Amino acid sequence: MAFKRVSEAVIKRLPRYYRHLVMLESQGVERISSEKLAQQMRLNASQVRQDFNCFGGFGQQGYGYNVRSLLSEIKSILALDRDHSVVIVGAGNIGHALTNFEGFAAAGFKVLALFDVNPELVGKEINGKPVFDCAELEAFIRKYSVDIGVIAARRSAAQEIAERMVEAGIKGIWNFAPIDLVSRVPVENVHLNDSLSELSYKIDHDVLCD
Repeated sequence: MAFKRVSEAVIKRLPRYYRHLVMLESQGVERISSEKLAQQMRLNASQVRQDFNCFGGFGQQGYGYNVRSLLSEIKSILALDRDHSVVIVGAGNIGHALTNFEGFAAAGFKVLALFDVNPELVGKEINGKPVFDCAELEAFIRKYSVDIGVIAARRSAAQEIAERMVEAGIKGIWNFAPIDLVSRVPVENVHLNDSLSELSYKIDHDVLCD
């Protein structure tokens, strides 16, 4: 289904809606109004409706939203109703943690393999996933038509790894290296220190939650 162009702000809110609706469904909530949903998520009701209208709108006048149906719609929009194959470059702490994170696989992100340049790691397994030499990266991506490449390598190598992934046909990159990558495919840069720096600022400046 084709949607009109959606802003980055709306895209970033979609996982929040999804996570909250999963919780509501687990609590047995069958329907909810935009006002109630907005209140629980500390958003504006008109903003909630506008966000959903980007995808056609899902509510009924005087009824609100069916939680299960809305959850299914957002799951489909986020493409979480299908599996995504994943490779991780960097079998160190972050790569190791992602491979062992149960929620990662539960959401449909299936790690096929890890890649590293360290000969002490190559040939081993992490949570049942093989660690290959980085020289085999492109061939593996092409062979298995891998969707997502995770970069958990050092900063100096990250851009080159990203370019190799893209040339091999990767569809998106999840980057944990402390650098903003440039790529022609979608990239999510995850900078853990940035988040801690923001928290440090808020603590030091007594920033209160809205």
